[in-house]
Amino acid sequence: MHRFRVWAPRAQRVELVVDGQRRHMDLGAGDWWELDEASAAPGTRYGFSLDGREPRPDPRSPSQPEGVLGLCEVVDHAAYRWRDGNWIRPALERLVIYELHVGTFSPQGTFGGAIAKLPHLVDLGVTAVEVMPVAEFSGDHGWGYDGVDVYAPHHVYGGPNGFKEFVDACHAAGLAVVLDVVYNHLGPVGNFLAEFGPYFSDVHHTLWGAAINFDGAGSEEVRRFVIDNALMWIRDYHVDGLRLDAVHAIVDESPVHILEQLATEVDGGAWLIAEAGMNEPRLVRSRADGGYGLDAAWADDWHHAVHTALTGEHNGYYADFDSLAKTAKALRQAWVFDGEWPAHRRRTRGEKPHGLPPQAFVVAAQNHDQVGNRALGERLCALVDVQRARAAAALLLTSPFTPLLFQGEEWAASSPFQYFTDHRDPDLARRVSEGRRGEFASFGWRGDVPDPQDRATFERSKLRWDEVGEPAHREMLDWYRKLIALRRKLPAIASVGEGVDAAADEAERRLTFSRPGVRVLVNLGSPSSVSVEPREAPPI
Repeated sequence: MHRFRVWAPRAQRVELVVDGQRRHMDLGAGDWWELDEASAAPGTRYGFSLDGREPRPDPRSPSQPEGVLGLCEVVDHAAYRWRDGNWIRPALERLVIYELHVGTFSPQGTFGGAIAKLPHLVDLGVTAVEVMPVAEFSGDHGWGYDGVDVYAPHHVYGGPNGFKEFVDACHAAGLAVVLDVVYNHLGPVGNFLAEFGPYFSDVHHTLWGAAINFDGAGSEEVRRFVIDNALMWIRDYHVDGLRLDAVHAIVDESPVHILEQLATEVDGGAWLIAEAGMNEPRLVRSRADGGYGLDAAWADDWHHAVHTALTGEHNGYYADFDSLAKTAKALRQAWVFDGEWPAHRRRTRGEKPHGLPPQAFVVAAQNHDQVGNRALGERLCALVDVQRARAAAALLLTSPFTPLLFQGEEWAASSPFQYFTDHRDPDLARRVSEGRRGEFASFGWRGDVPDPQDRATFERSKLRWDEVGEPAHREMLDWYRKLIALRRKLPAIASVGEGVDAAADEAERRLTFSRPGVRVLVNLGSPSSVSVEPREAPPI
């Protein structure tokens, strides 16, 4: 017996469509429609018809074997036999995160293909993988930030069982799993939620489409939809943390912000890590101290300051990081703007992070955004010489903050990571391609921009594992391994800035960073150089 339930306050009649037949559903409390179906075993395909129209996927569909426009599939989560009963999630301060995109991480582009590469990550020394969004999205390949069936792991990657096997294998290898989830908007294709109920706001908007309705009429069930989704990933897929995409794009004027409610209900059962652009301490302050109680937040200021120092780029938002003094400040406290007025943003930004634990800041020298949102998707190693690339790794991995690596960074991968999509609707595909070209033309870019819809753009972005053993790549990989091994020996730091010093010499183009256990010297002159000096061991 399987009970089908769907919240559909905008429908006068709801029918379950299963085995080619339509069955009337009963309206229960709170605009929830229900029906018990004895023959609906796992694997059964189904959909919901609203007021006699064509079937739509279940808003909480657990599986979409035929993609966002197909029927749903019944899944019995209890049927999977987990092997991670002895798994213990590591402490947050022990994390070295490795961000990966399932579709380009392995030649197969699947969860199974990623499992085969886990020994490389174990040998590298990272302690967690952060998986870019896997919720069902349009087409066979994409970044995943335009997902629409947020309860269903992407069918091309391997679906529900494939993702469970991946998490199980990670835990067996000693790796925690953080899943990237998107709760600020949904994608355009297969997005039928508005037909069911008021899932989207009439007031708030995002750069990517309609904002989720967290504070308007009918928002109580919409909030439940998001909270239940987060709890599902933790309960049914055993993920150790959730990376919350672009929380600055979530507008919620309710008495209890959705992020605070999420932290309350997760209640320490998994890490909650926010991608946020406004340098707000309240995100990671405890609820007792008036914060939301999240565990960590991305600190893009650290990336921007280090990137500008290493590359000399000053276009766009990099214009606000125009001195080595700002880089030194980022090395000390992650956030450069802590109540100051950056010229590019033209508004006061941030508050001081004093008193916060350093592991509450996730920093990166490269990540999917900062690589993939370049016109050509170049990695740092394509923009700077080897010594500067080594310097980025040294500053990152000796940092008191939580470091994040982007797939392939550790061996200076030659493949770019470009923006790619696979929309099948010709009009949408054309608009995405034209929009990408127009975006960079408005910034003054005069070269070609890879077409997101061209499959070659996706294929070009796959890691080339055959190059790992080549001398130059092997040397960079060895550098990362040694730095991660050194990091494990460094003493913990209780509060941002405690025992940390960073100094800049603008005239000589030099940076010095030190913390208990290590000192890093970076010369950005010509020739550039970097040295890492452990306090109780010879330099590496």
